[in-house]
Amino acid sequence: MTRRQKLIVVGAGAGGLAAAITAAASGIEVTLIERAAAPGGKMRTVLAGGRSVDAGPTVLTMRWVFERLFAAAGTTLEGRIRLNRAGLLARHGWSDGSRLDLFSDIEESTRAIASFSDRENAEGYRRFAAHSAAMFATLKPSYIDAQRPGPLSLMARIGFSNLAEQWALKPFSTLWSALSEYFTDPRLQQLFGRYATYCGSSPFLAPATLMLVAHAEQDGVWLAEGGMHALARCMETLARELGVTFRYGAEVTAIEGGSGGVTGLTLDSGERLEADRIIFNGDVSALEALVTGGGTGVAPTPRGSRSLSALTFAMTAGTSGFPLAHHTVFFSDDYRSEFETLTRRRTMPASPTTYICAQDRDDAGRLPQADDRERMLFILNAPADGDRKHFSDTETETCLNQALTLLSSAGLEIDTKAMECVPTTPTQFHALFPATGGALYGRAAHGWTASFQRPGSRTKIPGLYLAGGSAHPGPGVPMATLSGMLAAESLAEDLASMRSSRPAAISGGMSTA
Repeated sequence: MTRRQKLIVVGAGAGGLAAAITAAASGIEVTLIERAAAPGGKMRTVLAGGRSVDAGPTVLTMRWVFERLFAAAGTTLEGRIRLNRAGLLARHGWSDGSRLDLFSDIEESTRAIASFSDRENAEGYRRFAAHSAAMFATLKPSYIDAQRPGPLSLMARIGFSNLAEQWALKPFSTLWSALSEYFTDPRLQQLFGRYATYCGSSPFLAPATLMLVAHAEQDGVWLAEGGMHALARCMETLARELGVTFRYGAEVTAIEGGSGGVTGLTLDSGERLEADRIIFNGDVSALEALVTGGGTGVAPTPRGSRSLSALTFAMTAGTSGFPLAHHTVFFSDDYRSEFETLTRRRTMPASPTTYICAQDRDDAGRLPQADDRERMLFILNAPADGDRKHFSDTETETCLNQALTLLSSAGLEIDTKAMECVPTTPTQFHALFPATGGALYGRAAHGWTASFQRPGSRTKIPGLYLAGGSAHPGPGVPMATLSGMLAAESLAEDLASMRSSRPAAISGGMSTA
């Protein structure tokens, strides 16, 4: 009989939980180490006004990822957590009083855009939706749901002869410039340009390929009963049932590894844990400083290449005026200036576009019962300089007041007298997620090569793997979940190779197969 392999997963975010579930389901002994007191990573909660508020990701798409994860563990997603599909994807507001709802039904959105703008822009939306769906169909099997490719291997996966499909990905156009092919209404360019921020990027610098994010949302936005943190708890429960051991409140201070592979790690308590394999689910920028005995081949993300951070406000407060949906976005008047301020001057804009998740409301904005105060999360984009700049209480309050002014101009009033508010600044995000500066999405998706600069699941050290939003295939809860599954897949392939007397890990860095 052979000894069971010992795997340690570092970090209980979506990627770490998925990696632990996948590996444990294949018979590997798994221990998961998490410095926080609960699972979820960025899918965290904070108390505001005595109530628990989701204070991280709020939009759940790509349900098929979670269905596959749970099926691989011998169970079903629907049997574990209730997910309600949203008919109204998001509501959008501007200071001139205009409003636009987008729906899961393309024809319904087309009619809404025709009424909001004109027939030409409505037809532009129909073409945009078709093009984004085609992009997603091309990249799902070749990039999103596959081990990290390089530019040439991606072309090979798509097919060297399929030049039309490759060119249709628009890698050399910016998202903002491409949107002018579909929309003449600047408000619609602003609305659909916002999809770049799902990757922590600027629509003026990100490639038009990010149009595919629109299809991921169009294909289904789901509201998890109990919030996004409930999904993390659900994944934790499944992992425990598979035998995964959880160690909370434990921080990894060193990972032992060299050319011969990993041997274990050390915790902040001084305790040493042995391991045959390690999957690191922290930000890749933190890895090199942790590893002793050899280079990982994974460099920290340069400050200028970091994705955006955020300034968030978890709160309970009364609202009036503008009818909030579950997801609502209030846009600034000058989007270009806003992103110039964020990415070039690296300061907060005076009029920040503000996203609100009204967590007690259903997709259309109905509250289950009358309440003087409802739970909300405000998210404002911010530069990822939390390791260099400290956000003072005064600056944070100023940003909140500027956001409230923008909301008021669009018709939404927040009762600040009874408001209970808990902010999280880039400085605090940097403390929560070390070595990031507060960047919430790893490397920014700026330029056509950015997607290939994210590391894959393998490192140069045999037995050391990567998962999480800063690794391939990218940020967001579904993508990070996929990264964990891909890391466990790489681990399984290497174990199989070792048993067949083939090399246990590739040399020279991340897989480009």
